[in-house]
Amino acid sequence: MVLSMDRWVGKVAVVTGASSGIGAAIVDQLVEIGLQVVGIARRVELVEKKAQELSDKKGKLHPYKADCSKVQEVVKAFSWIEENLGAVNVLVNNAGVAKDTSLVDGDEEDWKSVLDLNVMGLCVATREAIKSMKKHGVNGHIIHINSYCGHVVPNFPGFNIYPASKHAVTALTETLRQELNRLQSKIKVTSVSPGLVTTEMTSLKKDLDPTIKAIVEKFAALKPEDIADGVIYALSTPEHVQVHELLIKPVGELY
Repeated sequence: MVLSMDRWVGKVAVVTGASSGIGAAIVDQLVEIGLQVVGIARRVELVEKKAQELSDKKGKLHPYKADCSKVQEVVKAFSWIEENLGAVNVLVNNAGVAKDTSLVDGDEEDWKSVLDLNVMGLCVATREAIKSMKKHGVNGHIIHINSYCGHVVPNFPGFNIYPASKHAVTALTETLRQELNRLQSKIKVTSVSPGLVTTEMTSLKKDLDPTIKAIVEKFAALKPEDIADGVIYALSTPEHVQVHELLIKPVGELY
C-alpha cells in the first residue's frame, strides 16, 4: 500500500476545536503538507496566532470563530467556507468536551453541554461537509476524533456522560459508513480513538481536581502530535482503502 497525501494538496480541510491540543497539532501537519485549512474554534485568537506562525508554510490556515455546540454557528461556518474557499474535501471533527460531574447528582446542563458538542456538533458538521462534497462531486474524507472511551467505560471518577457521548461517535461512524454505501458514495469515514492524551481536557486542564490530576499524571500518555500522525495516516491511504477505526494507545496504558 502506497501512502501519499498528494491528492489533498491545495484542497480545503476543516478542523473543529483547532485552538489547542489535538486540533492544533492536526492543523500544523495539514498546513505543512499544503492544504487550505479552516480552523474553527471559540478561542479564535489562538488560531489567528497559529496562522501567523504557519504563514511561511506550503498551505494556509484560515481562522474561523464558532461554537460547534450551536447548530446555526456551524451552518454559518460552512456557508462561509463555500463562499470563500469552495468545496470541503476533509473534515476533522475534533471539538469535544468533558465535564467533571456524575450521573448520581450531576447537573443536567453539564450533561447537555457534552452531548451538544460531542454528538450533535459532530453530526451537524458532518452533514454540512457532506453537502459540500456531494455538491462538488468530491470523494472526501470525514474523520471523527473519538476516544478509547468510545469502546470501553474506564472505571474513573467524573467521567459520567463522556463515555456515552463517545460510544455514540463509534456508532455514528458505522451508521455514516452504511449510509454512504447506500448512496454508492466514495466518501470515506474514519474514527480515530486515542487513549490518554496530554491536553487541556486532561492533565493540563486548569480547573482539574487536584486529586484527579495526581492520578492522571501517573498514567502513560500520548502527545497531540501522535494523534495528528494517525489522522495523516488515515488520509494518506489509497482511495479504495478505508481505515474505519484507528485505536491509538500509549505504551504502558493501564486501562
